[in-house]
Amino acid sequence: MKKFFILLPLLILAVFACGKKNAGTQTQSDTVKTKSANQINFKKFFDADTTTGCIVIYDYKNDRHYYHDSARCYRGFLPASTFKIPNSLFFLESGVLKDENEIIKWDGEKRWREEWNKDLNLREAYKYSAVWFYQECARRMGLEQMRKFVDTLNYGSKDISEGVDMFWLKGKMRITAMEQLGLQRKIYENKIPFKQRNIDILKDIMINEKGADYILRLKTGTAVNDDSKVGWLVGYLTVKENVYLFALNVDITEDDWKFEERFSIMKNCFEEMGVVKFDKK
Repeated sequence: MKKFFILLPLLILAVFACGKKNAGTQTQSDTVKTKSANQINFKKFFDADTTTGCIVIYDYKNDRHYYHDSARCYRGFLPASTFKIPNSLFFLESGVLKDENEIIKWDGEKRWREEWNKDLNLREAYKYSAVWFYQECARRMGLEQMRKFVDTLNYGSKDISEGVDMFWLKGKMRITAMEQLGLQRKIYENKIPFKQRNIDILKDIMINEKGADYILRLKTGTAVNDDSKVGWLVGYLTVKENVYLFALNVDITEDDWKFEERFSIMKNCFEEMGVVKFDKK
């Protein structure tokens, strides 16, 4: 009994010291978690670039959304070249392309981007957003198979009536930023009904930037062929033990695509959250 009373104060002190130590230890994800949506001002980055648009970022680990103009995040727009994300999967899954290195011959027509004017493989076509490559693969795959895959993913409005090689560039197909975010989550989680090999290839070609402690996967999209003139940036950021999925769109004109502004706004938003410090701005 005497030993018990002697040891009891020591045990209390030990528990108290441990509690203080744990309370003072805060990880990067804990820091992000303590920030409320009201404490994070994304609007200033849109204003600084005189840009009208929206962004939604989903903190996967902490199950939290961050927005600028949440109402716009639920408005549908043409997907434009962001559709190259599912299209890449479709071509691999259907066998139109055996892998990311298979070459499709250039048709010889000179186009506005010099990088397009040559034979390309999927990795290159994704990187340079080569429209002709994806249109050719879509024609080879065919309308019936395209419709099946679009329905399987429940992609946007599912309207491909403009044609198998044009519906993501003009016509009635629409997708919201929230739907873009949902697809990114399914890709990240491998919860789409496609072969894992093909999902892995997609994730690899989506890599846009690597830093010491982060990987940024994304796709741009620019729609200027319709009344719905919009610039997209969608993807996800892997940082240490967490993932942040994002979708951004902005109003553009035929003369000003706001390309650099999209990247600047996205990166500034993540840095405002305290998530990461990008090597490139």
